[in-house]
Amino acid sequence: MLKFIFRLLLIGCLTTGMVSAANDPFVGKWKVTQGKNKLIDEMKVEPAGANRYQLTLGPGQIDTIVADGSDQPALGGTTFSITVKGPNSWTVVRKQSSRTLLSADWTLSADGKTLTDVFTGYQPDGSALRQRLVYQRTAGSAGFLGTWDTDSEQFESVLELQIQPYQGDGLSINDPEAQMTSNMKFDGSDYPNVGPNVPPGYMSSGRRVNERRLEIAHTYKGKIFDTQRIELSTDLKTLTLSRLSAGESNPKEVLVFDRE
Repeated sequence: MLKFIFRLLLIGCLTTGMVSAANDPFVGKWKVTQGKNKLIDEMKVEPAGANRYQLTLGPGQIDTIVADGSDQPALGGTTFSITVKGPNSWTVVRKQSSRTLLSADWTLSADGKTLTDVFTGYQPDGSALRQRLVYQRTAGSAGFLGTWDTDSEQFESVLELQIQPYQGDGLSINDPEAQMTSNMKFDGSDYPNVGPNVPPGYMSSGRRVNERRLEIAHTYKGKIFDTQRIELSTDLKTLTLSRLSAGESNPKEVLVFDRE
């Protein structure tokens, strides 16, 4: 779930020829194509004491939380809570500065082999993004404790990406779902991301591989968090975004957008 806070689409240094804002093919408004997306996600829930759990949501993304329903310090300056509603039902909530970023209902199947995550992310204007993930147990034998994997994702809300020119050869990339905007020049420098949910220390740099492909590295407090590949189709009508977590060679998230 932390990926919905830190999903950044950022541009860095230029290694090929300059591209002017007037004819930059990435500029435009993009909408996700239903049925063409892939999310391979894994999370682990491990015991960390009496009624206390360690949740690993991705490489280096670990929260340790007492399941008593209270807001507790968590990743990226947020708070996190776990409310146990029953042996097969949890509600988890992440906040920042008392504002709810996301809430999710986790439900176990009767045989304990499937975990359904019904997730809602909230934007500052009150609008919501809803998703439904279904995880399969790959380790553990009882309750929520164990390792859970999913390779399916259903979007109940429209995902959009807005890219505009920025200071000549740069790009301004707005991801409404993540509530983040990055204003980037291709000069090899790290640039901070802006938005109500962006924690201090999130930076980006990248390169333009060719006229239709960008590669971006994201860092948090000096450490690489992930890299993204953004590629256009030959007719410039489709944009594919692939995300690789730090230390991984294959993308776990692939989103396909159509030009609006």
